[in-house]
Amino acid sequence: MKTPFFLTCLILSVSSLTVQADDDEGKPPARRAVPDDLIDDPHVREELGVNEFTAPSIKKIFDDLGKLAPLPADELAHKMPKRMPLHRTDLALELGFLIADGFIAVQAGQMNKIEPLAKELSRYGRALGAGERVNRHAASLLESARKNDVAALKKELTATQRDVETDLIHLRDVDLAHLISLGGWARALEVGSHAVKKKYTAERARILYREDIADYYEGMIGALDPRISGRDDIDTMRKIVAGLRHIMTLGENGKPTQDGVNKIAESARELAKQALKRKN
Repeated sequence: MKTPFFLTCLILSVSSLTVQADDDEGKPPARRAVPDDLIDDPHVREELGVNEFTAPSIKKIFDDLGKLAPLPADELAHKMPKRMPLHRTDLALELGFLIADGFIAVQAGQMNKIEPLAKELSRYGRALGAGERVNRHAASLLESARKNDVAALKKELTATQRDVETDLIHLRDVDLAHLISLGGWARALEVGSHAVKKKYTAERARILYREDIADYYEGMIGALDPRISGRDDIDTMRKIVAGLRHIMTLGENGKPTQDGVNKIAESARELAKQALKRKN
């Protein structure tokens, strides 16, 4: 079975890291294991056994996107401030948001959105210390959009995220790599859940009911550096994700419901808003 598009934000490309052990006092909780069906490479599974940290990728975000079309992305638009965030946590979350919007625009055939998106990706990449490589990807995005080359656009968006994460890992900013994934998942879940809400079927709804994914993200947020996880907006996101995990738990013989989808869509909308709520 294919992995749902908005959940495949979690499919992994693992980077080996040397991690210094924290003191027991103040040590963040252990990260949750990534669900096996979100890892399509046996070598990645092997690496997960010895590495605590993973760098999420969204290269398969399109796997089941067609099943949830049409996607109401324009109805759920968020107005981004013109000024850049002052904090790197906010930069990472918003970058994940932008990459998810890029995939959604490509799926919808909205090539007119690629140029402004490429400019924003360049700005955010520079702010996070990955400007040179992101600029190259931005130029390729523009060229691929002019050619209407959907496959190349997907490839460049994937490579953009991967290269930013690689630079962050080199800078020992592993938490920011996780936050890019979280921002992308928040946006994709928001759009995907509202698509199911507008056109409900039990089959479409079942794609949303993945408590293991919500459990993963809840644990990931809790394991961030306390200076990040202790922020009011990040803690609120953790609580929303915990609520999503509860809603998404069907039980052995459970079935999805329209009411459940409505609750997921409502929570996902609030999660996306919190992801864009900058620290003053």
